[in-house]
Amino acid sequence: MKSQIQNGAAGAAKQLSSIFDEFRNFAFKGNVVDMAVGVIIGAAFGKIVESLVKNILMPVIGLLTPGEQGYLGWKLLIGAKEIPYGIFLGECVNFLIVAFALYLFMVKFMGFLIAQRQKKPDATPAPAVPEESTEQKLLREIRDLLAK
Repeated sequence: MKSQIQNGAAGAAKQLSSIFDEFRNFAFKGNVVDMAVGVIIGAAFGKIVESLVKNILMPVIGLLTPGEQGYLGWKLLIGAKEIPYGIFLGECVNFLIVAFALYLFMVKFMGFLIAQRQKKPDATPAPAVPEESTEQKLLREIRDLLAK
């Protein structure tokens, strides 16, 4: 009975070790790490654009729209309930501006950089063939005459 328990524990330890090794191989592949870095950078860029929209662009739009707080003050009254559709419209505009900024940066700008990288000519030019000296020309002629 004791040996069965020990064998079972050893088998469970091997299985756990195998699962851990598989996870480590998956998690530290280059693609997964690159993707994680991309997600983190994308989230940071999204926060920057979101701050631009909420703190600069939307207050300007609020100045141009009627109401006490611009678009934030837009509410629909149904009975005793208020439906703040202005906040929803503001978030929709925020999304569109963030999506457009990400499109410009990720698709257009990165595509431009990749195209520029592919256009660059090879940095190592082909070696130039040196001119033959007069001695080399004479030796070549002698060789050709001897070969006849």
